[in-house]
Amino acid sequence: MIDSNLRIALAETPETIANCYPVMSQLRPHIAEADFVARVQHQQAAGYRLAFVEVDSDVTAVAGFRFTENLVWGLHCYVDDLVTDAALRSQGHGQALFEWLVERAREKGCPEFHLDSGVQRFDAHRFYFARRMAITAYHFGLKLSTP
Repeated sequence: MIDSNLRIALAETPETIANCYPVMSQLRPHIAEADFVARVQHQQAAGYRLAFVEVDSDVTAVAGFRFTENLVWGLHCYVDDLVTDAALRSQGHGQALFEWLVERAREKGCPEFHLDSGVQRFDAHRFYFARRMAITAYHFGLKLSTP
């Protein structure tokens, strides 16, 4: 059962963005807390949006996403980041956020919804398969420099 105090909103101020860091850092541990707000704000200027689930003033799940177009999918919603606090998984917070994202994509007129997931994230893959997502491509990367 999903908590009735659950609220989903966009993080648009430095304070709400910063409140998302403890959960986002579980997915993106390479991002320093001191850099997080500036990095999100920089991406927001290019269309990135940061959504969060809040229960009793605590952020429990976070998603970074954007609406974009390309030749292969046309207009689509792309989810860059999607994570639920590890201590709160399987309580419906991720499901609520996923459904919220899909609804925003529908409202925007997107015929497709996409995300990439690291090959090691087996629990996340089960979550996506349970929501009828399919593996439609391989994603390849090439590191050009070291951080």
